[in-house]
Amino acid sequence: MADNEIFGNVLRYIKDNFCGEPEYLWLRDPDSCIVRRQDNQKWYAVFMTISSSKLGLEDSSPVRVMNLKCDPLMAGSLRCRKGIFPAYHMNKNSWITILLDGTVPEDEIFPLIQMSYGLTGGKASGNVRKSWLVPANPAYYDLEQDFRKNGMINWKQTGKVSPSDDVFIYMAAPVSAVIYRCKVTESDIPCIYSDDNIKMKKIMKLKLVKRYDKDFLTREKLKEYGVSAVRGARYMPESLLELLDMPLEEDNE
Repeated sequence: MADNEIFGNVLRYIKDNFCGEPEYLWLRDPDSCIVRRQDNQKWYAVFMTISSSKLGLEDSSPVRVMNLKCDPLMAGSLRCRKGIFPAYHMNKNSWITILLDGTVPEDEIFPLIQMSYGLTGGKASGNVRKSWLVPANPAYYDLEQDFRKNGMINWKQTGKVSPSDDVFIYMAAPVSAVIYRCKVTESDIPCIYSDDNIKMKKIMKLKLVKRYDKDFLTREKLKEYGVSAVRGARYMPESLLELLDMPLEEDNE
């Protein structure tokens, strides 16, 4: 797919999900642009055309790239993916550069845009409530049994999760759907645990808020909202949260 087509698709995604419009700020560099949040005017995406050599690639052909803000805890693993690099011309601890030449599939780019948008939201008043999507393997842990017994579970600490954050639990195959919505009641609880399937140094406590039918938030539905896979904890797309943004009742089944 041509660079211009991918660039156009990415801008369309940004406009549809965040009402963002590109701003061309540099007269000497008319191909470069930024997109900023409307609430605080912070940049969350920067588009440039640069020489491949500036990313450490062998040739020097021009490539279109996008810089996105990234959770420092995820930056290392993301930069191991083909087509994702330490940020060009920006803070390499908290930004990444993504090739827009088809190396990184669009359905992997969109969740990273969502993350960047969330990270540039700032902290207007205390802690900002966040929404996370985390995977669970039903072969290793019977969540339903513990939820029915206590209404709460202990879970491996995920990134920068804070009390009052929402956690949506995606059950892997054969379920392949989001089944539980939880509220974080405590986080960063020390816990040294290790077995053949998991290692933990910190845990968080999750309170069950709602169950979803297995046919509601399926893997195919998540793909429609830019979530191609749930291999680890990640932010929930804002567009998907809008779908779920309805009055919730405690599920005491």
